[in-house]
Amino acid sequence: MSRASLRTAELPVYHGIALADVRLVDSEALADEAFDTLMNAGEIGFDTESKPTFLKGETSTGPHLVQLASESRVYLFQISRQHGSKALKTILESPLVLKVGFGLGNDRSALQSRLDIEINKLLDMGEVLRGPGHRGTVGAKVAVAHFFAQKFQKSKKTSTSNWAAPNLSERQILYAANDAHVALRIYRAWVKTGSVELTE
Repeated sequence: MSRASLRTAELPVYHGIALADVRLVDSEALADEAFDTLMNAGEIGFDTESKPTFLKGETSTGPHLVQLASESRVYLFQISRQHGSKALKTILESPLVLKVGFGLGNDRSALQSRLDIEINKLLDMGEVLRGPGHRGTVGAKVAVAHFFAQKFQKSKKTSTSNWAAPNLSERQILYAANDAHVALRIYRAWVKTGSVELTE
């Protein structure tokens, strides 16, 4: 199937990870579980969410949420919570764990500023799949269509919701979890198929 037809075909929906496999790190016990799971994973999916800014000149206070995914579980860390902050920093700074995601340029700088850390071993699949000589980056939707022949649905309403809220909705939790989880799945599919480059 050509890239053009992949964009327009009625592909089956990509369902992603289930809500039952997502953990909001709101206790030290869950922080310990997340640390053990993610530090032993070798490579993990990574993404962040920030409360959007709508006013001209308004400065973002994000990221407000960090999502880290193993193959079978996703952990969500709310920056405003004390629970899990030490585990989160250690994982992000670890040179032993590869963090893979899409569009990570802003995530790296914003998190380093917010948490005062140096993130190590970060791989932006959007740049890797684009390859040299191409402008822009490849998004998760195009990658999911290419590798899985499925449609990765992303709600604009959810993406621009309040990620700084102390209580996230199930819709927000699933949206955030799948952003990190799908990056890991795409990375593993990319490794299996060898070095392949895509264009939007």
